[in-house]
Amino acid sequence: MLRHITAGVDGSPASLAAAHWAAREALRRGVSLRMVHAWTWYPNPAPSVPIDVSQRDWAERTLDQAVMSVRAAHPGLRIVEQLVSDSAVDALLTGAAESEVLVLGSSGLSGVAGFILGSVSQRLVARSPRPVVLVRARETSADEHFPASDGVSPDEIPETPFRDVVLGLDTRRPCDELIEFAFEAARRYGAALHVVHAFSATRTGGAGLGADMEPGPGLPVAPAGPELLAAREHAVVATLRPWCEKFPGVAVTETVSEERAATALVRASAGASLLVVGRRTRAGRLGPHTGPVTHAVLHHVGCPVAVVPHG
Repeated sequence: MLRHITAGVDGSPASLAAAHWAAREALRRGVSLRMVHAWTWYPNPAPSVPIDVSQRDWAERTLDQAVMSVRAAHPGLRIVEQLVSDSAVDALLTGAAESEVLVLGSSGLSGVAGFILGSVSQRLVARSPRPVVLVRARETSADEHFPASDGVSPDEIPETPFRDVVLGLDTRRPCDELIEFAFEAARRYGAALHVVHAFSATRTGGAGLGADMEPGPGLPVAPAGPELLAAREHAVVATLRPWCEKFPGVAVTETVSEERAATALVRASAGASLLVVGRRTRAGRLGPHTGPVTHAVLHHVGCPVAVVPHG
């Protein structure tokens, strides 16, 4: 059984925020945290490496500083440090395969909610066999909760309710791994689950598009009638019914709308504690990829985003 969470550490503020998020998640799950820093020797080291320090020593220092920061904030958490001489992608893919979740940091877009995905993050999201959670710089525990009442001190903020968990759902290809991840997260947080299903009605047959698909370019679109909207709402309720029975303590609300899936998810995730979206594991012509909706929300959503692979 996978009993730890892995966080990638690279010395950036975003990776430190991700490590702290991973620590809180590990405590919520009752598992340990593995903090991984990958390094390789370069003939010309980065300018951030002091001239009088070897690259390996600098890598050790980078990992040690991150571990000390997390330990100070979460003294009861079991932390395993792992310094790996390998590429970041290979080291973290190995770590992901042995973990419940892989957590990565990503710099927020300047002045805009969302993420800047470097080549390492993009490849890990597209290839990880386990769910990947992306956390932006400056994300804190307070961001996971609704605003505290006046007079509540910062150390009491975790006692305030969690913000909603948002799930993007495609009723045509509902995925158990994706739905269960979202329900489990809401259960652990004691939060409500907001399920979003967006679709597009076309003049060529009224095909619906769920949370991991978008209409093709130039496809004629006509407004959906009340019958189609009702059918979509019924499909969402039917898909969720067994999960609501399995997780009776999770309050669930549904939003069904005729619009682009990415637009609906970005709007719904404003003020959420976590957005959960899927990634099909079937590789395309150019290899593994995240899909257009997941790619779009990663660039426009401000809260942590969990990308769950599924068949």
